[in-house]
Amino acid sequence: MNVDVVVVGAGLAGLTAARVVRAAGRSVMVLEARDRVAGRNLGHHLSDGTPVELGGQWIGRTQTEALKLVSELGLETFPTYDDGAAVTLYNGVRTQYADETFGLSYESAVEVGRLQQALEGLADQVSLSSPWASPTAAELDRQTVDEWLRANTGNAEALAFWGAIIPAVFSAEPAEMSLLHFLFYIKSGGMIDNLVSTTGGAQELRVVGGTHQISERLADELGDAVRVNAPVRQISHDDNGVCVDFDGGRITAQRVIVAIPPTLAGRLVYKPALPASRDGLTQQIPMGSVIKVQVAYPTPFWRDAGLSGFGFSLDDELSVTMDNSPPDGACGVVVGFFEGAHARSAARMPPEERRASAVATLVKMFGPEAQNPIEYVEQDWMEEEYTRGCYGGRLGAGVWTQYGAALAEPVGRIHWAGAETSDVWNGYMDGAIRSGHRAAAEALARLEA
Repeated sequence: MNVDVVVVGAGLAGLTAARVVRAAGRSVMVLEARDRVAGRNLGHHLSDGTPVELGGQWIGRTQTEALKLVSELGLETFPTYDDGAAVTLYNGVRTQYADETFGLSYESAVEVGRLQQALEGLADQVSLSSPWASPTAAELDRQTVDEWLRANTGNAEALAFWGAIIPAVFSAEPAEMSLLHFLFYIKSGGMIDNLVSTTGGAQELRVVGGTHQISERLADELGDAVRVNAPVRQISHDDNGVCVDFDGGRITAQRVIVAIPPTLAGRLVYKPALPASRDGLTQQIPMGSVIKVQVAYPTPFWRDAGLSGFGFSLDDELSVTMDNSPPDGACGVVVGFFEGAHARSAARMPPEERRASAVATLVKMFGPEAQNPIEYVEQDWMEEEYTRGCYGGRLGAGVWTQYGAALAEPVGRIHWAGAETSDVWNGYMDGAIRSGHRAAAEALARLEA
């Protein structure tokens, strides 16, 4: 088979790229290793038929490309439930609050605000298009976020807050990423409040029926141009074109767009081998560690107690929860996350122990009614063969300045897409869509007549 462009990966980035190529009147084929499309989006139904999502699910109002695509595909959104008070657990104490303090003591809340202002001031100096070329890139990239925090405060509660909120955003620990990467990432998403907020932030909207439908409808549009159960093994490229070998066949094309996480892209065989800069990069972008859980109850009982369902634990392995009930509130669903080091620890537990740990935290947050859920579902993204972690890849100290320029730079006839390659909403669905647009434009501009 021969087409103009081959796309590797049928997540949002790959399918968006293929849609753009098709719209330009050129032929395209998408190869997906899994038996389904949608990548890091994954739909599921509880036993009563309630849809829940085991992968990425929220869209913020500033994520304009995602919202535009949802509308174009005939899908609808609804607001995440966010009425009432939130709960924070710290040092065995439960604090209920309805302001922006995250339940911290006054002194610690002020300190967190000071540190946030300082971090965002540094982020303002970072170039989104070329983080490695930012004015103080070398200094920012040589230290981890943890090193910066500990050098700038001795407040234990403030450090505990950042030690919990950073894994909630990155599924990785403050010591596991470069300060430059952190600053780039928060700037790409509109700064910290936008990343962590529900109403007015990145968690404001949900898609009726689930975000996996975005990819499914894109795939339906593309029809036979999408092939699942087709893991790509090798990409050969020269002046005459590309040849993509996958389980089940071979496709030739003028261009190839690789739209899978960088760490997985690095596991493919390339002939000739990739430049050292690109290969070195893929060796140093590990995926985040997360286990997502959905816990169902007959009703969203926490609402009757004046709670929003948002819980934030600085003590427990299940660190963040939100109300994930259906729009009509027909049943109650809490979504929660084991993230970063907590996810790796939880992954070593027997399933029943992990479930008990999650429920025990919900009892601390929402009271004894949380003790007996009617259903518990979990998704360990670290165990997914064709993902190996979520929410996205991260760059450790020194990686941006030494290898970052290779992240989205084409290699001959090979173009790179995926949420990790976007300079706006990096790591999010919106960023994945933007990267698909960019990679498709690059490939189309270089196609022969």
